[in-house]
Amino acid sequence: MDDCEDVSIDMQKLAHTLSEKLETLHHLSKDCSIYRVAEPKRCLNPSHFTPQMVSIGPFHHGKEELKPMEEHKQRYLKCFLQRTKVRMARFLSFIKERETKLRNCYAETIRNLGSDEFVAMVLVDAVFLIEFFLRFYNRNFRTDDDRIFGKPQLRKEIRHDFLLLENQLPLFILNDLFDLAKTATYEDAFYENISFVKITCFWLEDRVVKPLDKNSLEIHFSKAEHFLDLIILCLQPSQSRAQIMLKDQNIPSVKELHQAGVKFKPAAGSPKSVLDINFNQGILEIPYFKVYGNTERAYRNLLAFESMHGYKKNFNDYIIMMACLISCPKDAELLVENEVIRLGNTETVPTFFGNLDRDCTLASSRFQYSGVVTDLQAYRKLPWHKWKAALKQNYFNTPWASISVIAAVILLLLTATQTVSSLIAL
Repeated sequence: MDDCEDVSIDMQKLAHTLSEKLETLHHLSKDCSIYRVAEPKRCLNPSHFTPQMVSIGPFHHGKEELKPMEEHKQRYLKCFLQRTKVRMARFLSFIKERETKLRNCYAETIRNLGSDEFVAMVLVDAVFLIEFFLRFYNRNFRTDDDRIFGKPQLRKEIRHDFLLLENQLPLFILNDLFDLAKTATYEDAFYENISFVKITCFWLEDRVVKPLDKNSLEIHFSKAEHFLDLIILCLQPSQSRAQIMLKDQNIPSVKELHQAGVKFKPAAGSPKSVLDINFNQGILEIPYFKVYGNTERAYRNLLAFESMHGYKKNFNDYIIMMACLISCPKDAELLVENEVIRLGNTETVPTFFGNLDRDCTLASSRFQYSGVVTDLQAYRKLPWHKWKAALKQNYFNTPWASISVIAAVILLLLTATQTVSSLIAL
């Protein structure tokens, strides 16, 4: 019996309609690297994932609250075009040829933008970033009517939006458009010794995570998909660690370790990554760090990208480690005294890492600091280390205290000697 005879005409029509929808599904690329943050995570901290001043890319394009910045984008595009002999139509054609590749960089299909609107959006947003970095790199590129660089606070607020996961453009199109503009300029001196890699690294260096050195940025630039990817690539640990199971997840705090006699030092030399936390011979070395006003926002987007892109969770582990080490203001104070934290409010640092820690997951079998934590736990359990630390911290913590203890010991010895002498005389 034919299958069609077993179902109603209405169901056949419904099946036909659904089949047509299946045929119109867009191809999903495995090369995507720009994602939307899951709604449950966004609801907890909406301002940390949503641009406040400027939209970059398709996800937030056209939002009413971000439209005031569109005129500034167009002004930047006008200035950019005035320096090059390459015509706007050539730039648009260049982007059009790469439209499929660009759309495939996004984890969801961009349905709200047709081809022409998508291409125009990419040109305007890409040139805005290029022009912003040029003006940040060299004041000679700035104009008298530049409201963004004329108002420092506005510039700071805008640049924070550049490090949001949903507010990214692929690096390849930024780099290629910059190189295309350089092929024919009105004055060769405009772009002399300047590359997009150079101006981008100049902006990123020392802006988000310390240490994040220029050499590391330049090395990883060609492999990076966008700004967040570039930072994550630079944050990989500079050393391979033995993978061992973390049997005890109770990571001691700085205060607890201090009481056990552990000493704290900023990482020796110039560590290649802020993740390079090491413990050796009673000394815990931590690369110094600084917390800015919007550091939490940037860190949260880095964590979201690392997780969604399927990278090994090295940054996730770093946040967990630091949240456990700095669980109260006293922990932060001890690190300030030992110059691990150069600047920052000791009251806010524990809250900063504690807030971020809620987005992290500790995997005992893959935690990169398992060896460090195990060694710290073992060191802390030895009674001799506690006794020695207590003696030093309670009785030899200042020169005067040391002198007092020595004087008391001498007095005790003299008294004992006198007593023995008296007994002998009897």
